[in-house]
Amino acid sequence: MEEQAGRAAGAGGEGPRAAGTDAATEAFVAHRNLLFTVAYEMLGSAADAEDVLQETWLRWAGIDQDTVREPRAFLVRVTTRQALTRLRTLSRRKESYVGPWLPEPLLTAPDVADDVELADSVSMAMLLVLETLGPTERAVFVLRDVFAVEYDEIAQAVGKTPAAVRQIAHRARAHVAARRPREAVSRTQTRGALAAFQEAVETGDLRRLLDMIAPDVVLLTDGGGVVRAALEPVTGARTVADVLLRIAAATLEPAQVNGHPALIVRTGGEIDTVLAVRLEGGLISGLYAVRNPEKLSRVDRETAVAR
Repeated sequence: MEEQAGRAAGAGGEGPRAAGTDAATEAFVAHRNLLFTVAYEMLGSAADAEDVLQETWLRWAGIDQDTVREPRAFLVRVTTRQALTRLRTLSRRKESYVGPWLPEPLLTAPDVADDVELADSVSMAMLLVLETLGPTERAVFVLRDVFAVEYDEIAQAVGKTPAAVRQIAHRARAHVAARRPREAVSRTQTRGALAAFQEAVETGDLRRLLDMIAPDVVLLTDGGGVVRAALEPVTGARTVADVLLRIAAATLEPAQVNGHPALIVRTGGEIDTVLAVRLEGGLISGLYAVRNPEKLSRVDRETAVAR
């Protein structure tokens, strides 16, 4: 059972894998990428999302499949419940986290950007907005606004009435709308801005860099207490620019991270930092630098996300 669980829970995230022929495994693998994405958006951690999938598989494999009319709905419900339990544990863990906490970055396939809503939902900026919601609010928002799950199904997943879920969804939607970027930025715009940003950093062009970042720009660096990183947000164009110019000697590689253009910073050939940006009004208003080595293990291969 454990070997089969490992195959089923692990299938899909790193490309096709051989799976068992039984109906339970086939159904789980068919929805695996969706379940991972639900868990990841609720937790902001790929490692914890994988653990949730393992727990979901064990519960799925232990029931009579003939009693389940809608495998997708059942699996989403179980995944949500497991993620909610883990989210409450993570919330306590984050209270003692050293420095700013950022989501674990994912290297995503180019076609993820074609689904604008999916790309937006897994972006670093959106995941940070979701961090400001309570566990139940986050689950309801993700299930309803990202995955279009019916209110009755969400109610079963979070242990609330459908009427209560509607109220929670309304409240969470307003909360997110007040904090998300105010304008939609195309992938072409982001890629162009990032290319110009990369050139400015690599050439040490302070003036050009200052022209590209907002006066009130905020840089968050996540080292997790493992590697050197600012323990507080770095604010202000000149201060942020001075920090960025310190990586001019490193190798900067364009990549698609969490559905959006980003930069992978390498030193000595090894991944040192994943740098994502937030654009508003044609300027870079936010920078997210993930340096914690424990969060960089999935950036060397694509992770499949789906709705």
